[in-house]
Amino acid sequence: MDGGDVCQAGNHFFIGISARTNHEGACQLGKLLEQNGYTSSFMDITGQGSVRGAVATGPLLHLKSGLAFLGRNRLVITAALENHPEFAAYDLVRVDGAEMYAANCITVNDRVLIARGHPKFEAKLRELGYQTIALDMSEFQKMDGGLSCLSLRF
Repeated sequence: MDGGDVCQAGNHFFIGISARTNHEGACQLGKLLEQNGYTSSFMDITGQGSVRGAVATGPLLHLKSGLAFLGRNRLVITAALENHPEFAAYDLVRVDGAEMYAANCITVNDRVLIARGHPKFEAKLRELGYQTIALDMSEFQKMDGGLSCLSLRF
């Protein structure tokens, strides 16, 4: 179970099945969440579409490479995920394909921390009323790391 494969959106958790998170681990987490009053759904992000009970998507390293929750029923989403019925009830902020790395962002105290160098995405967030803080993530990006990899959420 990789933390990068778990995205909390209010009382619902999206759990990615990936090279780092297997179906059994996702099921165990889903049961724990249910016992505590939360719901969850699985997303097969391997690009194989072979995980029973999971909505299939294009390949992603981990779920938070293509999905982030901004609060207020709004998700940041990449093209690999945008057409799935799992997200129909949410307002979607689509990330341009050239700025896909920007999808790995986090909301902290009414600010959205984003990776520097993604002007279209930053402008879109500002148009929606978000205050952004752009951070240099270039060294972390070299090893496929992102903002969610550097945060502990409680």
